[in-house]
Amino acid sequence: MTDFSDLLKADNQQPARSIQLVDAKGYDAWLAARPASMRAMIVAQKFKGHANDVAILPGGGDDDWSVVAGVANSDTLGSWCLARAAESLPEGVYRLAEGSAGAAALGWLTAQYRFDRYRRDDPPAGARILLTADVARIAPTVQLAQAVALVRDLVNTPAADMGPPDLEAAVEKVAVAFNASVTTTRGDALEQGYPMIHAVGKAADKGFAPRLIELMWGDPAAPRIAIVGKGICFDSGGLDIKPSSGMRLMKKDMGGAAHALALAQLVMAARLPVRLHLLIPAAENAIAGNAFRPGDILRSRKGLSVEIGNTDAEGRLVLGDALTRAGEDKPELIVDFATLTGAARVAVGPDLPALFANDDALAADMAAAGGDVDDPTWRLPLWDGYADMLKSDVADLNNAGEGGFAGAITAALFLKRFVPDDTPWLHLDTFAWRPSPKPGRPKGGEALGLRAVFRLLQQRYGRSG
Repeated sequence: MTDFSDLLKADNQQPARSIQLVDAKGYDAWLAARPASMRAMIVAQKFKGHANDVAILPGGGDDDWSVVAGVANSDTLGSWCLARAAESLPEGVYRLAEGSAGAAALGWLTAQYRFDRYRRDDPPAGARILLTADVARIAPTVQLAQAVALVRDLVNTPAADMGPPDLEAAVEKVAVAFNASVTTTRGDALEQGYPMIHAVGKAADKGFAPRLIELMWGDPAAPRIAIVGKGICFDSGGLDIKPSSGMRLMKKDMGGAAHALALAQLVMAARLPVRLHLLIPAAENAIAGNAFRPGDILRSRKGLSVEIGNTDAEGRLVLGDALTRAGEDKPELIVDFATLTGAARVAVGPDLPALFANDDALAADMAAAGGDVDDPTWRLPLWDGYADMLKSDVADLNNAGEGGFAGAITAALFLKRFVPDDTPWLHLDTFAWRPSPKPGRPKGGEALGLRAVFRLLQQRYGRSG
């Protein structure tokens, strides 16, 4: 993983190249104030002061040059305002000519993320270091960048190297760094205690056997929060097999687990005063003679019976057992992340996690938190009128909604059956993937909704950073 702590450093007046920030509304006046020779150079580089424009400004000496970067609003920098500059500038040390990078320091860091575990013929560009006088923000910004990189690394890793045991190892690595405890349930104990997790994962190779991974951290007397992440390490669709096009990106079906682990890492790094309970149901939805079938009836940890209408609706099954476990310790908040439905992507596209909440005030706080940190979500309704779509003639409920309507909502309603009625709950149906690059956000695995939930937790527990 990139060591982001080397890319954002305290400004002690060490040598650095200057970055001027210009926006479209101030561009003409700024350009008019430049010398004629510099204006010609700026025009030749087609710099117009638009967001993500970058140009080199010549100085008086042979190696004397500075930078001008276009931003949307030079008075208020968002997370991604400096990302294009960080991607395109040469190796070196830089500082803003005026003001502080603020939130834009995050994009400076994440723009330099690389997933190069399997690449040997493409050497990385040299480090672009940003100096800042806002020393207090360095550590929190680096922690955010590291959490984003953790999500990206886990999601980008192919399923052969990111099965349930690899997810478990990732949790244990984070736990060691923060002196947290990890408990893993597998085998007969999983089959008896978490029968839906076992059923989904039992057809996988024994080396990829299903498990429930739990991490505990913090003062047992502090407010308890539970974070749950869907850890389907690969989803073939089961016996309701996906077409090859639908299977191509299913290495990312553990993206919810990646988000949950990264959020836990942020909570522990910030030392939020909470009792943290992380739960990751990890399984591969594979095909074999012992795979669960359409029409099977599974029992759940909660005691509800579930008829299988579609084996490709497996994520809600593993989450059902994990949410039941989370609720048993009576947390004051449950948050789950899941790459749960294609219907959510149809509804809100790849950038916006679909947000469901059983508490209106909590949902409003979440929307505000996402706006604060450029990590938006979009609330969809937990519309109880659609609960009938999950009815079964032979069991307590069916895992697949009827008729193909409101797929994201019916999936959320399924999960709701496993959450205690009196416990505030957030469910994020996230994509965990960026299909095309944007500044600071390369194509591939992506953290979507992670920073919004972390800001919500910071605001709730008194350390806003």
